[in-house]
Amino acid sequence: MFDEADDIHPLFAGAPSTTEFKKLRKRIVRQTREAIEHYGMVNASAHDKDAKPPRWLVCLSGGKDSYTLLAVLHELKWRGLLPVDLLACNLDQGQPGFPATVLPEFLDRMGVPHRIEYQDTYSVVMDKVPQGRTYCALCSRLRRGNLYRIAREEGCSAVVLGHHRDDILETFFMNLFHGGRLATMPPKLVNEEGDLFVYRPLAHVAEVDCEKFAKAMNYPIIPCDLCGSQDGLQRQQVKQILDQWERNSPGRRQVMFRALTNARPSHLLDPKLFDFAGLSIDPLQNDENSGDIPRLR
Repeated sequence: MFDEADDIHPLFAGAPSTTEFKKLRKRIVRQTREAIEHYGMVNASAHDKDAKPPRWLVCLSGGKDSYTLLAVLHELKWRGLLPVDLLACNLDQGQPGFPATVLPEFLDRMGVPHRIEYQDTYSVVMDKVPQGRTYCALCSRLRRGNLYRIAREEGCSAVVLGHHRDDILETFFMNLFHGGRLATMPPKLVNEEGDLFVYRPLAHVAEVDCEKFAKAMNYPIIPCDLCGSQDGLQRQQVKQILDQWERNSPGRRQVMFRALTNARPSHLLDPKLFDFAGLSIDPLQNDENSGDIPRLR
């Protein structure tokens, strides 16, 4: 499927011909397609040739994850497996030293439709966040608001983000350790205004695979110097914990991720999700609802 030099999207031009890379590429493409289908990111009507295809705003930061996202989505579209229009978007947030020409030149060279937007959110973050506090929350909120605005201006129905499996796991443990709730980044949601979808097609893809892929393709990586310069971030601490668990027990991350797809409300403690008060010892009722009743193990 991926072996013909003349049957390839420009984003994959120059891809290594090694067996290892081909397996990596196939795995990422397969996992992305599975997530798109599993979480219903494309409606059945989108496959109708007479219907106008939906348009997605693909957010490109210049990091390894967003490059992987961009390449894989265009690969799927190139092969007729993703019936949507894709518009890449980079939000230049005014960070000092940000190489503003890298992404436009790259996207032009790849023939990828795109929009580059300049909004100086950096100054706002530096002004509003007290010294010693992390920038991530405010920076993310300002960035998201601008991306929603751009999506509306461009007629997009969805904002597509490059969060991967490990981001989702880290967020789960951030909420567990610091937020007192069981929650994480869902692969598909509707924004607060109710007019845009937010998709994470890389939800099943491991971070290490994104890193290997972007490095092998030699994409021009742009580091985030705003939050990356801060030490002691809670997310970094959670990442270190997960890294240690993975070293002690390889495959632990995938097992934990699988648990997020296999929640059992009757075996948790939230009465808003399961009617504990309504449980009965009526044998007939229990037979009819046996799948919902907590059982001792």
